[in-house]
Amino acid sequence: MDLYQAIGYAGSVLVAVSLMMKNILYLRRVNLLGSSTFAAYGFLVGAYPVFLLNSFIALVDIYYLIEMYKRKDYFSLMPVLDNRHQYLNKFLDYYYKDIKKFFPDFTQNDLIGANCFFILRNLMPVGIFIFKEISKKQIKVVLDYAIPDYRDMKNAEFVYFAESNFIKAKGYSQIVAETKVKAHQKYLFHLGFKQDKQNANLFIKTL
Repeated sequence: MDLYQAIGYAGSVLVAVSLMMKNILYLRRVNLLGSSTFAAYGFLVGAYPVFLLNSFIALVDIYYLIEMYKRKDYFSLMPVLDNRHQYLNKFLDYYYKDIKKFFPDFTQNDLIGANCFFILRNLMPVGIFIFKEISKKQIKVVLDYAIPDYRDMKNAEFVYFAESNFIKAKGYSQIVAETKVKAHQKYLFHLGFKQDKQNANLFIKTL
């Protein structure tokens, strides 16, 4: 296989992978990379219809990515006053398998004594944030989940940064999370959590 063929195959694989993605932002990003690579292949081998088509697709991806980044989403937290609320339980049941990937020990019994909030994005429930008080200054995350189509960190940044005042207003100064899941640990590091020196699965964020 020569270099040009390798470029062509790489572009094809990236485009194919992008079409299997549920998150539209990631789909556009990977599709842009794939179509740009495939356009380069078309130019290098003189297949100009391939070059023109994929250049057009890349420009479309760029346009929609710019629109996505320009768009301002409206976020809010909606408290769930009754932990037995029918919609809450339907939400947890519907996303149960996906939730278990990041919170394998979570069960609906964890809702007892917990504070539950739906994360609304443009008035759509796109995630859920559940915590319990473990001291007057500290809370522990029971569940922090975003549905697949909206898993772009904006929900988390809203809760832990833009809206962290609602936690501080209750007198809390630390958030604790515990997980063995590597993807979840990476997520916590991104949000400013620090790994506990004695317990590698324990993460603490000071507000």
